[in-house]
Amino acid sequence: MNVGEGSVLSKVCRQRNGAGHITLIDPAKQTPEVAAQRSMVAVECGSSMIFVGGSTDTPDTVVHATCVAIQEALELRMFAASQDPEGDETLWDVPVVLFPGGAHALSPAADAITFMMLMNSTKREFLVGEQVRGAPYLERFEVEALPTGYVVCAPGGRVGEVGGAELLQPSDTELARSYALCAKMFGFSLLYLEAGSGASTPVHTDLIRAAADVEGLTLLVGGGLRTPEAVRSAVEAGARWVVTGTVTEDAGSIEELRGRLTSLISACTE
Repeated sequence: MNVGEGSVLSKVCRQRNGAGHITLIDPAKQTPEVAAQRSMVAVECGSSMIFVGGSTDTPDTVVHATCVAIQEALELRMFAASQDPEGDETLWDVPVVLFPGGAHALSPAADAITFMMLMNSTKREFLVGEQVRGAPYLERFEVEALPTGYVVCAPGGRVGEVGGAELLQPSDTELARSYALCAKMFGFSLLYLEAGSGASTPVHTDLIRAAADVEGLTLLVGGGLRTPEAVRSAVEAGARWVVTGTVTEDAGSIEELRGRLTSLISACTE
């Protein structure tokens, strides 16, 4: 594993200027080799973390193969940097974190996992059921758990549908703040506001701002963030991490991917 001194959680929660960028890799949408290649481009462009997951029905063998490929690629890059007098090994000290669709999508090759409660789900399995199933495996794998409250906002996409989420609408600012307070009181360290993979619109900035009003949580925002303007608005509203995935999958070439990521990541710190 490539994470240096300190826990992954400490890296996620540390103070920074602007916001950090996370590239989400869906194992169901590319081979492990392509996933590793895209991840290396993302790190070169400034991504500080790689999430692996997304699809709800991806088997653990595919998730594991993807995690292994990314970890091996990071290790090779770190070794190469260590042999170069002008190289920077710390550039490649990037956590590979599971973003699972359920207890079936785990891997011992990950550095950590977003151990999530889908807080606005109407289904027990996403409130605690999948977590109970997965916890013994995570203990055995010694994968660090990142306690995360997960709230799906309109339009919600596939995750809102499968998760039976009562979607937060743009006007639900008081409810967004209540969810943030609840997450803090549960002892979660992270709160993730999600608009859904490939969402037509991102999480409304009023919801981000309301959740960010609660101190003691690190706020992640993902879904529908396809332009630098959308990323900049999310960061200005209070997002401390921005997650993008579909923009990575849709790129037709490595150079197109590099260009897209560079513009999005630059907007995180402007």
